[in-house]
Amino acid sequence: MKVLLTGSKGQLGNCFCDRLPAGWQVLATDVDTLDITDLAKVKQQVIEYRPDVIVNAAAYTAVDKAESDQQIATLINEIGPKNLALAANEVGARLVHVSTDYVFDGEANTPYIETAITNPLGVYGKTKLAGEIAVSQIQPDALIIRTAWVFSEYGNNFVKTMLRLGKERDELNVVADQFGCPTYAGDIAVAIIELLKKNADGGIYHFCGDSQVAWNEFAEAIFTSALKMKQLPKSPVVKAIGTEQYPTPARRPKYSVLNCDKIKQQGIALSCWRDRIDAIVRANMQP
Repeated sequence: MKVLLTGSKGQLGNCFCDRLPAGWQVLATDVDTLDITDLAKVKQQVIEYRPDVIVNAAAYTAVDKAESDQQIATLINEIGPKNLALAANEVGARLVHVSTDYVFDGEANTPYIETAITNPLGVYGKTKLAGEIAVSQIQPDALIIRTAWVFSEYGNNFVKTMLRLGKERDELNVVADQFGCPTYAGDIAVAIIELLKKNADGGIYHFCGDSQVAWNEFAEAIFTSALKMKQLPKSPVVKAIGTEQYPTPARRPKYSVLNCDKIKQQGIALSCWRDRIDAIVRANMQP
């Protein structure tokens, strides 16, 4: 299997490279080596390498900044995936595109299935949804993986932020009325690899953590792990607050839990995110 990977320096990109199966080849690209918003350059690279699969792990993920940076978010989250799909079709490659729970508005009270009505609240979600639509129209056999609340040992994420703040503060205010499923990027990478190995049918798949929490509960789980592993002298007090007490430029869904039954039917286990936190704590904190 020859894979062209975009976004190789991000959380998912790094984790995908770490888990590449024996015998697979990967051309790992990032924004410095392949501008996915430039169709001519994308086609040139794809035609030269002739991959069997393109895995698009590149994305504009700064949810709040996207509100004032819509043009760039659109280029990366919509035009980029569209270009990759067009180029993939030229060489008969399959595209794997990663999307987000933020395509939903959070008004549901049961986990969202893949065919649920989308209604993103902000620019980030809107541009990610536009990318999904472009990919599915150009390549119906593409695999579109929606995931949520991603964390890993790489880059910046909620787990690392909480570990840093846990050392600096005695008390933290954390939103308690937004619910989702934390997901370890390494598990997303494994899910993608398994879908490709199984030659799964094209379409949208939901993949995320195996249990839902609010942000404050996620923070408490992180501090519990850090205490257990003696990486914090004491846990800060986590004060639960409402969304209205922590205003942000972008609106976020109050409930973005994903129903993952479809991917589980492929024999793929969900992300045991609580177990994964220990490894992140070990990798990112000094005794």
